[in-house]
Amino acid sequence: MKNSKQAFKDYLQLEKNYSPHTVKAYLDDLGFFEIFLQKEFDQCDLSEVNYSQIRSWLVSLVDAQLSNTSVNRKMASLKSFYRFLMKTQQLAVSPLVKHKALKTPKKIQIPFSEKELDLVLEKINFPEGYEGIRDKLIIDLFYTTGIRRTELIHLKVSNINLSSNTLKVLGKRDKERILPILPIVSQQINIYFSERANLELVKDTDFFFLTSKGVKLNDSFVYRLINNYFSNVSEKVKKSPHILRHTFATHLLNNGADINSVKELLGHSSLASTQVYTHSSLSELKKVYGNAHPRSQ
Repeated sequence: MKNSKQAFKDYLQLEKNYSPHTVKAYLDDLGFFEIFLQKEFDQCDLSEVNYSQIRSWLVSLVDAQLSNTSVNRKMASLKSFYRFLMKTQQLAVSPLVKHKALKTPKKIQIPFSEKELDLVLEKINFPEGYEGIRDKLIIDLFYTTGIRRTELIHLKVSNINLSSNTLKVLGKRDKERILPILPIVSQQINIYFSERANLELVKDTDFFFLTSKGVKLNDSFVYRLINNYFSNVSEKVKKSPHILRHTFATHLLNNGADINSVKELLGHSSLASTQVYTHSSLSELKKVYGNAHPRSQ
């Protein structure tokens, strides 16, 4: 099983491209489950586990007053491990095949306001040179295309088509979609390409966004970048790339975009996923409703 864990670690790092922090979290969860198995069932082999044993661990976590969110995350780590064992034909059926996640309260994601976006993109002084141009372009791409963080990180130079003002992204389950680029963003991309060409060393030549050392970005780098810039203009608790994606969808809906079009732009497989963003538009709907309905006068 030690070899399986090492192979799982390689799979998370090399195939899934997970950050070191995420890989460590997954392996830590597996380690804690192993300790529980040995202590409670005198068992060491994770491939011979049944769901009742996993259920016992789940109950012990709840008894230890872990939140449902934390418990679900640990179960997700196990699910990923058993999917890996199935993928490598070390296991026929996952012991978690019928497991249902614990219910968690829905968190209301608060998007940035148009004023906050304007302050970041038009009023903040970005660093001079390559890094400042890159940082501003990253923020603008998140806001004007709604792409996911991992989609931005893995964006290739060959995915950019300035003649048609489009870019191609590879989304979840390797699903491709073509996104339009605004002319103002196309101009920034041209400037970025010029600065990128002047980097002393480019190691990851295929990737569009690079650090100043010429290597592709990682999850934590992009998260810190967004958090740092928006900390200057926003007091919102969460300032992340996902909030920018949320903002993209909310602002489109607030300004009259069709929800099905927003669904396609976001790369959602079902409308239910997109409808989450309509809740953020409720305040805008109330405003329109209050101004338009005769009984409100």
